[in-house]
Amino acid sequence: MTGLTPQVVTETLYCLAVAQEPPWIPTEVHLVTTAEGAERAEQALLSEAEGWFHRLRRDYRLPPIRFDVGTIHVIAAPDDLADPLANGAAADAITERVRRLTADPESALHVSIAGGRKSLAFFAGHALSLFGRPQDRLSHVLVEGAYQGHPGFFYPPPRSCPIHTGGLRPLDAAEARVVLAEIPFVRLRQGLPEALLAGRASYSAAVAAAQPAPPLELRFELASLRVVAGGRGLELPPADLAFYLWFAWRRLDGLAPIRCPADGAPEEDYARAFLLAYERLRGPFADIERTRRALAGGMSREYFLQRRSKLHRRLRTALGAAAAEPYLVQAQGSRPDTLYGLTLPASAIRFPGLEEGGR
Repeated sequence: MTGLTPQVVTETLYCLAVAQEPPWIPTEVHLVTTAEGAERAEQALLSEAEGWFHRLRRDYRLPPIRFDVGTIHVIAAPDDLADPLANGAAADAITERVRRLTADPESALHVSIAGGRKSLAFFAGHALSLFGRPQDRLSHVLVEGAYQGHPGFFYPPPRSCPIHTGGLRPLDAAEARVVLAEIPFVRLRQGLPEALLAGRASYSAAVAAAQPAPPLELRFELASLRVVAGGRGLELPPADLAFYLWFAWRRLDGLAPIRCPADGAPEEDYARAFLLAYERLRGPFADIERTRRALAGGMSREYFLQRRSKLHRRLRTALGAAAAEPYLVQAQGSRPDTLYGLTLPASAIRFPGLEEGGR
């Protein structure tokens, strides 16, 4: 974030790549700013002869770092961000940029919030809190006294370099003290749904997803082949929903967890109970005859584990790994005595508008 002060780019890079021990040298620099901020950054930092970014690299013999007009991201909002709609668009743009930059597990992201408007710095910091990983960092650069904001100061060079002020004596840029203050932040990424991590992220959606989970509740809306878990709805394929419904009924009836079928020994009782749940579903996709044929000899180990795996994947994608945990068909105990069942309280399972658990 730079706003109208492109100096923060070179000041931050100096702290990371030169002053810090061991140095942390980025492979790319990405700048999020307004249209006017982008113009100033291009003029002050990137002109081939006089650009201060190139000077810094030459002065300290830094390796190639990608920073060009292609990595300057102009916020899709007017420079006057007093308008709530423009502010919201800026928040979404910053959040999506941070999401993309943290998508590669092999990368490390360092976010500086030294420049720009306070609201934009807040959005950047909060976006990193939402999507940041253990290797990511957040900082603010601190520049000594008269050097701060001086139009001729971009970093302390390795040799004497006078810069003039309104006073009688010039300052020596080489003597400036520039310090990087790292800002601790809470990492909330593990609680976000996979769909939000992989898809386009709006600020409001990411914040909503990171809120504490609501009271436990699992609602089965059978007519629409849908469940609502923890306040978040998701449609399920009939086979996955029937598998889930079977375990919900077992929980409501106070039945004990069950074993997975053994290899080569399909369970006929499991198949009957599963088909009973499947027959309760409505809709064009509930192909009961095909499912009966697949389970004619009983429910196999492969079918049982496949249904459970697919159900869990859909729940985690919709809710996030942490929020989905109470709603999973849990494996209890160690092999070979593992048992499977819902651990969700029976009182949290609902069938709106239906009696006797939807049966």
